[in-house]
This record gives sequence, structure tokens and C-alpha cells, in this order.
Amino acid sequence: MTFKRVFGIVTDSVGIGEASDAKDFGDVGADTLGHIGDFYKGNFKVPNLQKMGLSNIRPENPIEGVPVAEAPTGYFGKMHEISVGKDSMDGHWEMMGLPVLEPLGFFPQGFPQELIDKLEKFSGRHIIVNKPYSGTDVIHDYGEHQMETGDLIVYTSGDSVLQIAAHEDVIPLEELYKICEYARSITIDKPYRIGRIIARPYVGPDKDHFTRTANRHDFALEPTDETDMDRLKAAGLDVLAVGKINDIFSGHGITDGVHTESNDDGMDKTIENAEKDFHGFSFTNLVDFDAMYGHRRNPEGYGKALMAFDVRLGELMSKLKDDDLLIITADHGNAPGFKGTDHTREYVPLLVWSPSFKGGKALGIRQTYGDFGATVLDNFNVQKGEYGTSFLADLQ
Repeated sequence: MTFKRVFGIVTDSVGIGEASDAKDFGDVGADTLGHIGDFYKGNFKVPNLQKMGLSNIRPENPIEGVPVAEAPTGYFGKMHEISVGKDSMDGHWEMMGLPVLEPLGFFPQGFPQELIDKLEKFSGRHIIVNKPYSGTDVIHDYGEHQMETGDLIVYTSGDSVLQIAAHEDVIPLEELYKICEYARSITIDKPYRIGRIIARPYVGPDKDHFTRTANRHDFALEPTDETDMDRLKAAGLDVLAVGKINDIFSGHGITDGVHTESNDDGMDKTIENAEKDFHGFSFTNLVDFDAMYGHRRNPEGYGKALMAFDVRLGELMSKLKDDDLLIITADHGNAPGFKGTDHTREYVPLLVWSPSFKGGKALGIRQTYGDFGATVLDNFNVQKGEYGTSFLADLQ
């Protein structure tokens, strides 16, 4: 069977256990969903995901509180990343047939002075911090200084990112975005080749009350080649982007993109798409799991967010038709019970459901995230690229 509409949802950072190459990344023992289940001691309840087969992905070690489904309603498996990094950009590009096989620039000791000098000259502002930092900790520790001086807070993480935090009352959004656009323009090629420049605006009167706003904006590298979204668009299909998808792909291969302010807003927009008469692919990223809970190593908040998502998922499922297909996955891990504050190299879950399914079965371990995009292309009879193997024929 082929489907008129395919809905893809990326639950940002919801990994399902260390990948086979986790040792190469220092991530042995990382297990995002496992850590959440362990924290809740049986009270982690996600009935819609459970029925689809979430714990069936790893029946030998089911997620606590999520029993293995005796008769799963969806197809289930997990995917392994072949990209050299574990960033959102790597994960999403790979899903759409463009794995990142050349290492991006990482700066665990901070950015070279030459780059900092250029940013200071362009912005007319002094730069402080310039080292790896938690995004919430850095504004707690330096936000009041920024309010007093107008200095720019520049920091990084274990990913290929340059982040600029700015109080909206001190450095207006338009100015922050302009600085980030300049930073993007000078870090495309080696020796920098930074994956994403991220504007991180925040508000609040003092360090104990600073909060980051929904005006975050990611300035990603332009895709280095054609993606599966480009192929869909070129074939005349609708490609609807929800959340930071538009940023990650720099607008390429998208016929309509909307910004979101939260997971709830992302689900609202996805449900709105389900109520539209379109032909093609709706692609959603739900970033709160990663930004608000994974990086902050907060298993309680992470679990609550997943349980809330499961409720909204039920709403979406009730809107879908027999010729709709839903694919749920993630772009990397961010285990809330693990060391540090960075992403973790994990398998990601793969759950596939349609109202027309009579039941589900295992899809096994997919050797690249690219199997997702290859399946979407196969469904619409669009020629695929070099990466990915479709599992459409397995959905009987």
C-alpha cells in the first residue's frame, strides 16, 4: 500500500540505548529512554507509544513502566547513525539521505582568537566566556554582566555549534540575528566549518529569573547536496516543515515552513497539517526534549514532556486517515542520567503506524537514519539518492 500523506515526527534527542560505536564518543552507558523509565520506577506511562511497540524495540530490556506490547499496533525498530557527529543537523540531514561524513569543526577549548576578533569587530561588542557551557548555566553566570556591559556571551558544547546568548532588552533580536548571520558567513569553510550558529535570546531581571525565549534561531550550514526533501519538492509534492526543520535545512526542499514555540505548539501545528488536504510529507521537530530536559540532565521533566507528548500523539492519531502514514523517530540521544550535558551516541527508535494497519512487526536495526527518507521517497515513487533502504514493502 502507498499513502497520500506521510507525517514524520522527530522527538529531538529521545535515544533508546547506546549505539554500537558509543565507545568512540565516550557514551558507553547512555540510554535516554532507559534512564527516564528508571527514574520513574514504573510510573512512566506512554500508552500510545507502548501500543505501537516502543518496548518491543528492545524486549530483552524493556523501558520500565512501558510493557512490551503483545499485539503491537505499529511497526517498530531502531536506527543507527552513520554520520560522524551526533548533532541535530547530522541526524536530520542523514534522515533525508545526506549523512555528514566529513567531520565538522569542534572547539572544546573555545574558538580561535582570530574568529573572536572578527566577531568583536563586526558587532562592536566585547566577547566573553568562549568555552563549552550549559546554555542555562551560562546566562545564570554571565547574564547580569551582559546587562551591565552589553558584552556578547559566546559559548559552545560537545557539538559543532557556536552559540550567542543575548538579553533581548540589551541586544535586540534584529541585532543578534545580524551578528549570527555574519558568524555563519565566516564559518562555512575550513578551518572552522561549524555546523550551526545558534541565536539564544533570553529575558528576565536577574540571574535567578533569566529564561530563554522561543526566539531562538539556528543558522545551519546549507545542505551540501540534494536531500530527499529536495527530491520530493522537485516531484511536485508538498513538503511541510514544522519547528526547527526549516532552520536545519536552511529552507531547502520545503514548500511551507512554520516556526514553533514549544512541543505543544509543534503538535498543534502538526495536527493542523493533518486537517489540511495536502499530498506529500509533513516533517516535525519537537525540540523541548533536548533543549529543556536532555541538556539539563532532568529526567523528571523529560519524562513529563514525553507523557504529555503521548497524549497529544493520541489527538494526532485520531485525525489521521487510512491512507496516512506516521513515522516517529529521533535525531540522537541526550541521556538525562548520563555524565556531562552533551548529546549521546545512541540508537534512535523507529515507530511506524497507520489507521489502516491490522497489526505490526519488527523492522529490525536499520543501518542508517537514511532508511526513513528512502521510505518516504519510495512511497511517492520518487527516485532515491545514494543512502537509505526503504522499508515500505515491509509494512503489510
